[in-house]
Amino acid sequence: MDLSEFTIKPDPANPKLTERVSGLDQDGRPVDASVTVERPLTLYLNGQEIVTMMTIADYPDYLAVGYLLNQNMLKRDDRITGIDYDEEIDTVVVRTERATNYEQKLKKKTLTSGCAQGTAFGDVMETFESVRLNPDARLKTSWIYALSKKINLTPSLYLEAGAIHGCVLCQEDHPLVYMEDVGRHNAVDKVAGYMHLHGVPAHDKIFYTTGRLTSEMVIKTVQMGIPILISRSGFTAWGVELGRQANLTMVGRAKGKRFLALAGTDRLDFDADPAAVGDEGGRHQRKGSRDDD
Repeated sequence: MDLSEFTIKPDPANPKLTERVSGLDQDGRPVDASVTVERPLTLYLNGQEIVTMMTIADYPDYLAVGYLLNQNMLKRDDRITGIDYDEEIDTVVVRTERATNYEQKLKKKTLTSGCAQGTAFGDVMETFESVRLNPDARLKTSWIYALSKKINLTPSLYLEAGAIHGCVLCQEDHPLVYMEDVGRHNAVDKVAGYMHLHGVPAHDKIFYTTGRLTSEMVIKTVQMGIPILISRSGFTAWGVELGRQANLTMVGRAKGKRFLALAGTDRLDFDADPAAVGDEGGRHQRKGSRDDD
């Protein structure tokens, strides 16, 4: 497989991201298994502690910026004057030219359906409702098949150790930025941070995730300005409702030759014959391809 399409892709060989752990298999035989390493990362905005996240901490700068953007604590026009990561004490500090104080905002946060500690704040929906996604964006069904194959054949932490989610920024049938983390919301935030820091436009992009299409996933995709969202897994009812409200194209259960579109279906171009698409091999079937992970 040609991996040159990726600007960023998983690095399963990174020794900081996995550990070997001894145990027994179903027959009682000794085995060594590769497991994903998670660690706490405390995020500060200027002098204020915001949150402590469990993460694999491979791109703390992108994660920090993306988190703050998706919680509306960082404005799109804010000038970031520094991002300082201290691996020894597991902290990352984002500094801005604008003075910030989110004490009151932090008091009204609510847990959402994302795994680990995904959060949404009371005023997030105000921003969500103001976003206008590109109505002229298109999604060819051949791109869905091509992206699914390319992404799921790419060496990843999931294939190496499991217990992880992946999110991929794509353009047409090309995967560009592939992020993984123990929480799907963290993987989304890393992509958002990358896009912001590198000035990547969103109007012509596709967002691919291995996780469920929940309300949180929809809200974050819309906030990033991406008009198309694809998942290997299923939907929640509120996720679909919000997707339709925002005119977000939502394609779920995309595995092998099958997929299901429940929102924004007017963007679909059916240019591929499903009968010509092969089934997935067992090794590359993520948990979400067998049930709604």
